Amino acid sequence: MKLKALLPPRPHGESGWVGRVLTTGVAVAVLATARPAAAWVWVVLLVTFAAFVVGSVLMTARPYVSLALLATVAVSNALIAGYPQSNALVLVLVAITDIAVIDFGRRGNRPIIAVGIGVAAAYAGSAWWFGQPDTWYFSQLLWTAALTAFGLNRRQYEVQARQTEQLLEQTRLAQSEQARAATLEERGRIARDLHDVLAHSLGALSVQLEVAEALLEERGDTAGALERVRRSRRLAVQGLTEARDAVAALRADEVPELPAALAALAEQHEADHGTAVRLTVTGRQRLESGVTVALLGAAREALTNAAKHAPGQIVDMRLVYEDGVRLSVRTKGVTRGEGFGLAGMRERLALVGGTLTAGADGDDWLVVAEVD
Repeated sequence: MKLKALLPPRPHGESGWVGRVLTTGVAVAVLATARPAAAWVWVVLLVTFAAFVVGSVLMTARPYVSLALLATVAVSNALIAGYPQSNALVLVLVAITDIAVIDFGRRGNRPIIAVGIGVAAAYAGSAWWFGQPDTWYFSQLLWTAALTAFGLNRRQYEVQARQTEQLLEQTRLAQSEQARAATLEERGRIARDLHDVLAHSLGALSVQLEVAEALLEERGDTAGALERVRRSRRLAVQGLTEARDAVAALRADEVPELPAALAALAEQHEADHGTAVRLTVTGRQRLESGVTVALLGAAREALTNAAKHAPGQIVDMRLVYEDGVRLSVRTKGVTRGEGFGLAGMRERLALVGGTLTAGADGDDWLVVAEVD
């Protein structure tokens, strides 16, 4: 859909109808003082005045019909302008002004130039026919040129006003598209948060409960099942904390400092899996909430993968603040492919200007998350 189709038709001039009414009133007032001796002059004045009114009304809706009527008014009255006390000049001026105001698009100023030439020739004929001096002729041209310039200036103002309206509409549409894109981006971010929090916590919780059920049904191991239920409770509490952190980041609320959050995550991992996690922090820096949650999610995903693929192996986690922030998680284990978790972490880090790499490093599996 073209932009012009979205915009309602705009009247000529901010006070277009008011201006036309005032112009018509001036023409009536001037013609009321006319005292031509010949009756045919009155007929010309009245007929062309009626044509002027109709042409003025049709300026916006039918510009070329309006041009034909107003050009007839201008040329006809220019021909009788030399008749004594006819006051026909006023109809020439108001008609030529209205023509100058009309926007003819690609035709530009050619219609007004053509009418101007016709009016100038009609003035010359009127001066010769009614015996007017050269000074009269040039004074008529001067008045006509001044009113033409006024009309052209008014048209230029209206064109600029319409262009401004179109620019504002384009800006509004662009802002609407930006808001839509931001909404889609936020939906993607929320989807990643749901995966990071719910898939991790509920998945681990489900495994623990299944083990507890098996211990009770198959072995009658009440103590072992109770320990699994307690571990499930800790996982539920951890999942609730992670969900609160994610919501806090989405709402731009306060989130925990990254070193403290990583220490708590390492402690929880050791308690759940009986595997040591060595955490080293170098430097100190205040991070935005989105960056903190993204890095914390990357660490959580790396620890989950370590528990699955390298159970019992020591995990070495390093956090370095230097020209940004860099988090690395190193574990012993075989090379493995990436799942949805690491892909989601990579997308989340990209949103905060970061990167994530994961792959074999000798005999180790190394996950590195960096934000400049």
